[in-house]
Amino acid sequence: MDDKEDFLGQCDPNIPEEGPSAPPPGWLDDVHGYQGHKGGEDDNPLYPPPPAYNPTPELDKNTSVPEVRVPTVSEDVAREALLKYVESKWKYSSKPARNLTFKELKPVTVYRYRLETYTETRTSSWQYEPYNGQPVDGPQYGMSPPPWDIPVVLPERFTDRVEKVRVPHSSFVKVCHSCHGCGRTRCSACFGRGQKRVKRNGKRVKRRCISCHGHGFKTCTVCHGSQNLLHFILLTVTWKNNVEDFIPDRQPDFPDKKFEKVTGDPFFVDENVLVYPIQGFPDEEICAVSRSMINQHLNKFSSTSRILQQRQTIELVPLTHAYYTYGGKDYSYFVYGTEKKVFAAKYPTACTIL
Repeated sequence: MDDKEDFLGQCDPNIPEEGPSAPPPGWLDDVHGYQGHKGGEDDNPLYPPPPAYNPTPELDKNTSVPEVRVPTVSEDVAREALLKYVESKWKYSSKPARNLTFKELKPVTVYRYRLETYTETRTSSWQYEPYNGQPVDGPQYGMSPPPWDIPVVLPERFTDRVEKVRVPHSSFVKVCHSCHGCGRTRCSACFGRGQKRVKRNGKRVKRRCISCHGHGFKTCTVCHGSQNLLHFILLTVTWKNNVEDFIPDRQPDFPDKKFEKVTGDPFFVDENVLVYPIQGFPDEEICAVSRSMINQHLNKFSSTSRILQQRQTIELVPLTHAYYTYGGKDYSYFVYGTEKKVFAAKYPTACTIL
């Protein structure tokens, strides 16, 4: 026997089946300046800013950097850093760290170049809410302003934020596309009959549908029974700080990923609407990366977003290679970052803490 034949009661033909949650394509009106919408839940067209909204770089302009001294670490600081590191390793003894003999503390010059490009991006989407008589800001009040003409309050520079704004004069009321203005939809569990047969103790008995409480219908989940929906365009403004770092890979015994969790001394900070490549810096690789990264950011972000500000930084990240002897054997470790963290590939002993 077919499942549908098991249901008792009559289905009200005036109550429609539940429709899609999103309006079908072509259901909504076109709004001037926002014609990129094709319909559907994932329809969020991107609006590149008009050319005048993005700054134009000056040709052949460069930035110079002041000289800097490489920091050094004393034996006491190097020993204290190693002791702190050993304390975090339960299987290491602190005795070697206290009694080792330093052979050499070799400072290493490590520069970290960072480019930040602060952008603003605008997308939009159709949204709706149940219509219960609230004001409707529709086209009768004027034409909707273009996406980039809608005013918003800028956040603090280089901070990520998202703001959503209802586009003026984009609202209108339409019959609910899910229930076709009925305010309720047929229960899918009992096919609108309100009851069904179930097996109990080997017999088939009647039972009220627990999904719709025997009514055969449910309140429309889209319009919540209001029968009409207020549609409007929601503009999403996204501010994002796009950060890219570079550290030359010149220390084969030290994993560069360790630098990601420590800070350095930002001896050079250059901030402007657009920054320009560094020249004349002793480390030519930093100069080359500056040129390449600035060009990449400009090409990548100006095509889809508005560049509000850029900032380039050169940090001197402390790194000292400490060579020492203990128990007649040679060892070494690194002290890195202003936090004076330690990386040791080998340590003299691996026993319980003394």
